[in-house]
Amino acid sequence: MESIRPSSDLRNHYSEISRQCHEERNTVIITVNGHGDTAILGLQDYYQMKSELELLRVLAEAEEDVANGRVASIQDTFVDIRRSLTERKANEV
Repeated sequence: MESIRPSSDLRNHYSEISRQCHEERNTVIITVNGHGDTAILGLQDYYQMKSELELLRVLAEAEEDVANGRVASIQDTFVDIRRSLTERKANEV
């Protein structure tokens, strides 16, 4: 759920807006001259949204790889991972 509030409420009712974002987990849309300008959400919701977007990007890339035939067998993948880890370990010594 979201609410719409004028920009003056940021100055006059910040603690109420903050509580609404954190406790009720609502987004607050701030308007300037009657038009939407800014969206405010709690930090937890912001981080969750960023994580979900990153996951969607990774999934889209994976779908593109499959569609373009850029795939390998699981066995080949594990061989490559083992080789990479072995090389990394050898370089650390």
